[in-house]
Amino acid sequence: MSFALWVMILYSGLLAGYLRDMERGILDLEIGDLQVHAIEYRGDPSLYARIDDPEVLLKQLRSEGFRATPRLLAWGMAAADESSAGVSFRGVDVAADALVSRIHEHVMEGSWLDPADPHGVVLGRRLARMLGVGPGVEIVVLSQGADGATAADLFEVRGVLQSIGDATDRAGVFMNADAFRELFVVPLGAHQIVVRRPPEVALDSAAVAVRGLAPGLDVQTWRELMPTMASLLDSAKGAMLAMFFIVYLAIAVLILNSMLMAVFERIRELGVLKALGVGPAGILGLMLAEAGIVTAISVAAGLAVGLPSLLYLAIYGIELTSVAGLSIMGMAMDPHWRAEMSVGVVLAPVGALVAIVSVAVLYPALKAAWIDPVRAIYHR
Repeated sequence: MSFALWVMILYSGLLAGYLRDMERGILDLEIGDLQVHAIEYRGDPSLYARIDDPEVLLKQLRSEGFRATPRLLAWGMAAADESSAGVSFRGVDVAADALVSRIHEHVMEGSWLDPADPHGVVLGRRLARMLGVGPGVEIVVLSQGADGATAADLFEVRGVLQSIGDATDRAGVFMNADAFRELFVVPLGAHQIVVRRPPEVALDSAAVAVRGLAPGLDVQTWRELMPTMASLLDSAKGAMLAMFFIVYLAIAVLILNSMLMAVFERIRELGVLKALGVGPAGILGLMLAEAGIVTAISVAAGLAVGLPSLLYLAIYGIELTSVAGLSIMGMAMDPHWRAEMSVGVVLAPVGALVAIVSVAVLYPALKAAWIDPVRAIYHR
């Protein structure tokens, strides 16, 4: 019982940490809690499908406690020396974006965007490797502006990102919003508004509030934008419950067997107790007390080993540097897998153990409580 409790504490902590980090990666680095687009944009992403007056909506969102930032999106090509690649241009408001996204903290080489350097860009990791460039190297970008003319210019690479996700790693080119507007001749509007909700507001409630502030616009939660990933996270939580059930079912069988053996080995003793006047309730209480003592010792031993182990994994984690760059459904995995240490992570295995022991001990305890004293005394 102690060993099973130790294993389940570590398992639940590591899985909870994995789900937490994966969800944070989705929200903090890629898409936020919600996104707002023009109605036609997601069906046909176009440079012309823009939110006409994003500043009004941004002001309303911020007044309601949401954090929000506009983004500009376009596609084209980037080249350096003899290498070229298709890229996704992303114009960001550096100051506002830092309040919504942590992508500026994930620069592997060089530095993040600086409004004082309008011709500086930051590239995805694989894109930089494909073009053979690094910080300080110039690249040529080529696309078509909103006025129909060719959009071409020279930009200097300021930084290269760590692995974020397949789309960003392979094609992401981040630039200042003002440089984007000048290059693509987009003086007004935004293609996307990324929204982060206050921690105390549920995702569904936040979606209702944002839709009320943005009539005529397409508002989607991250779960609606990435339904497969949301299903994966939900399935992982179900897998944790299934593992709990399997492990503790094995424990229940062992407890049932041991308690039945305890009853059969002590039939004469129990018969004498009943003959001396101990009623069924007293026998039942005796058996439950014995199971409770065993469970309390097991829980204490399991926690004595499990809590320090979980604390170590929460602080230092498991190093996965050898699989750095590995992604799941397009989302990069953090090479440092850290467990989550919380009251829920610890109480769930303890509560499940106590519940399963309580159920498993009932049959042997009831059998002992209703034993016939005369037959029990003469039992051989």
